Amino acid sequence: MLTMNIAIIGLGKLGSFHAQIYDQMPVVRKLFLCDTDPQKIADIRGKLTKDLEVTSDAASLLKKKIDGVSIATPTSTHFAIAKLFLKRGIPCLVEKPMTTALSESRRLYTLAMKKKTVLLAGHVERFNSAYQEASKIITAPLFIECHRLSPYPNRSLDIGVVLDLMIHDLDIILDLVKDVPLRIDATGVRVLSHKEDIANARIVFKNGCIANITASRISPERVRKIRIFTADSYVSLDYAAQEICVYQKENGQLAKKTLDIKKEQPLQKELAYFIEQIRKGTKPCLPDHALDALSLALKIQNKIEKAYA
Repeated sequence: MLTMNIAIIGLGKLGSFHAQIYDQMPVVRKLFLCDTDPQKIADIRGKLTKDLEVTSDAASLLKKKIDGVSIATPTSTHFAIAKLFLKRGIPCLVEKPMTTALSESRRLYTLAMKKKTVLLAGHVERFNSAYQEASKIITAPLFIECHRLSPYPNRSLDIGVVLDLMIHDLDIILDLVKDVPLRIDATGVRVLSHKEDIANARIVFKNGCIANITASRISPERVRKIRIFTADSYVSLDYAAQEICVYQKENGQLAKKTLDIKKEQPLQKELAYFIEQIRKGTKPCLPDHALDALSLALKIQNKIEKAYA
């Protein structure tokens, strides 16, 4: 089995998770850790067992033999960092949202295509076992309701809650509905930051499906739930618990069925998928859904920002 060297740029909470998961992969030989804060490097390096190199300068990694890069820095830095590595044909996994501007994400995709390399966006809910099972049984949704709530994070404050949290649900909704939005209504409130900290969006799709999405990063509790209604049933999915309940119409009533789910860590599955795409190396891996989700998120964000103009 060929082994590889992986770099993790940005060692906050999420980047540290990336490092620990890569550290457990037999296919990974060596880790390169990069962060401008030496304390973050010190906090994580003692938890790792593989051969390590550390740096505070992402550009210095271009001099090393790197087979893939996880980028988990603040969103405002994603474009510049990813461009550095894609120009060298080095596969990149960029945490969501890929960039704060759709034009920048498109430029990264164009560059990845030109270099015939892997570019993934970190839409981790796609790798949630509960969603993967639910997506097999959901057809023609008529109404979708989402709640994604978190306590104040003290991170990712360069973006608002739409790009920070809601974008996960927008990506999933687009995957389920498989149609284009016809009308978007959105509201949001700034509470503790200079960006919206709580937001609600109502999306009407061309095929008639309606989605109502609420995202908050000022909630006392952590909630990750979605309900999908069809003509004769509805599915209730808890991302955090990886649980699915299906309510099917039977004899004029709703019968409840709980599906058995093999619970696995979504981020672990996502990083394993990234590694597998690197190993295949046959063609660019470019999930177009990330562009669609970002485009929709920016439209919602713009509607909210106009209220403050």
